[in-house]
Amino acid sequence: MSTIRVDNGGSASMFASLLVDDAEAQRRLHARLVASATAEGILDVAYHAIDTPIGSLLLAATDQGLVRVAFGSEDRESVLSMLAERISPRVLNAPGRLDAAAREIDEYFEGRRNSFDVPLDFRLAQGFRRAVLTHLLEIPYGDTASYASVAARSGKPKAARAVGSACATNPIPVVVPCHRVVRSDGTLGGYGGGPQVKEILLDLEAHHD
Repeated sequence: MSTIRVDNGGSASMFASLLVDDAEAQRRLHARLVASATAEGILDVAYHAIDTPIGSLLLAATDQGLVRVAFGSEDRESVLSMLAERISPRVLNAPGRLDAAAREIDEYFEGRRNSFDVPLDFRLAQGFRRAVLTHLLEIPYGDTASYASVAARSGKPKAARAVGSACATNPIPVVVPCHRVVRSDGTLGGYGGGPQVKEILLDLEAHHD
């Protein structure tokens, strides 16, 4: 944004108007950039941040689906840099591409949705970790499963520790419900967003089941 200096005799309202006009011009320019990149097929990763009861979530999607959900506790620049390195450097803030995901997440936190319909892109998870994520989608809303039981479902009954690692590195938390995986003794276990966030999500589902 350009800086405009106004002396003591200047109008504060005029200054505010100029700032608003400048911000609106930038918004229109950005919208044209997004539209052009989309039309030319050079927008590979779209991202947008939304506010939720557990803080800001950064959503990112490719043409295949939602690829990343990052908690507010994660460094945003690091997340975007990772997306540029592992998927494509053509990363752009394009809220429109995330409208469906944002709407479904809003509905989830409002207690009006217990499963997600948006397509998912699992390319950031490979091998056994990817297999674990697909099995997490089978845990019903409002229910939990132990790390050991998810390991068994994934074909490696002795890999409970590896399941914990897969949950900790889940690139699409909330939507892919790693928060529903707990220890065999019923205690919560770890969570990428922190134990308090995990507890909030489980309490939400328990009250809307």
